[in-house]
Amino acid sequence: MDERLANDIGRWVIGAALGGDNEAAVLDGVCERLRAAGIDLVRVALAGDLLDPTYDGQGVRWNRGQRASQQRFLRNSGADTDEEWLRSPFYPLIAGEVDRIRRRLTAGFVRGEFPVLDELADRGGTDYVALIVRVAETMRLGDTSGVVSSWTTDAPRGFLDDELALLEAIMPAIAATFLWRTSHHAARTLIQTYLGTDAAQRVLAGNVMRGRAERIRAVVWFSDLVGFTRLADTTEPDIVLAMLNDYAEAQVESIEAHGGHVLKFIGDGMLAIFPDGEDGSACARALDAAADQRRRIDRLNARRSTAGLPVSDTHLALHIGELLYGNVGSPRRLDFTVLGPAVNEAARIEALCGSLDRPVIVSSAFAQAAGEASARLVSLGRYLLKGVARPQELYTLDPG
Repeated sequence: MDERLANDIGRWVIGAALGGDNEAAVLDGVCERLRAAGIDLVRVALAGDLLDPTYDGQGVRWNRGQRASQQRFLRNSGADTDEEWLRSPFYPLIAGEVDRIRRRLTAGFVRGEFPVLDELADRGGTDYVALIVRVAETMRLGDTSGVVSSWTTDAPRGFLDDELALLEAIMPAIAATFLWRTSHHAARTLIQTYLGTDAAQRVLAGNVMRGRAERIRAVVWFSDLVGFTRLADTTEPDIVLAMLNDYAEAQVESIEAHGGHVLKFIGDGMLAIFPDGEDGSACARALDAAADQRRRIDRLNARRSTAGLPVSDTHLALHIGELLYGNVGSPRRLDFTVLGPAVNEAARIEALCGSLDRPVIVSSAFAQAAGEASARLVSLGRYLLKGVARPQELYTLDPG
């Protein structure tokens, strides 16, 4: 084995990763250097797990004459995908049965063991090797047990022993790069999943200190499900959970589609904000989201009713005011949220939805700040809010 070449490639891989190259660019560079060294590669693939709520894993594939491309694999994508995975050469590597699989694809090749090898043989492949670099449990995120790779050549002689040794020597650097990129993706994805996009960006930018908060002006969205307590007491827990997810999805998609940020779920309730920027469009965007949510919930209830599932509705309050937006909690357990009287007033307004029989109620301050969008509102009269000194006029969406 050419140790100098192995070291040169390993150093290049680490440098490329530190310089910001993604997995596909790194694999392109590796294959280019290996082919320049005389290894007739025809196909190379890398794969590993992802800690992601949507995707179960990701892979990178290089084919001779093409640039490498990345692919992500959906979770629970069906029995066909499971069967395909069980018949992949990568499966016994991940399962821990072996650390290396090699199959010569020329004379004596037995077809049917792994379908992908049959395809490679039909394309002129002569030799195939799959390797795994395992990861210690203390270095894992989720189910990641290592990085698997496969290397295929169409050289008549197949892989020489020195060439296989070179591939094994450079794999730790490739695997480290792959895992580093995967961990980076997981960190960003998980923080965004649990905090929301805007709060996640602030945390990832360095706002991780208790008491560090910014004053912002924003619309507060405070909502909850109608009659949820009664339903939860009389319905199976798995049905209740699925119901919560359905109605949360309808609201979150409406909020995010109109520039809002969901900050937290509070039981069956939801707290979100629409920051008021220089264009002053926060109120209009919040009203658009509220109307969109009504349409989504109508469609959702129609589907659930047809399926014989329990249905619900939402009560929503919209208010606008000055907020503190940042970290609150203990030194080692923080929440990134909003604080201020405007949040409390929004909660008080939402509590009136039931007694006033209105799914959406907005505050006087919101109506005044809405500008032209206030034409979409109609007055409900003046009401005294608990904990608020003076009555205020409340509004709802004009049914027309």
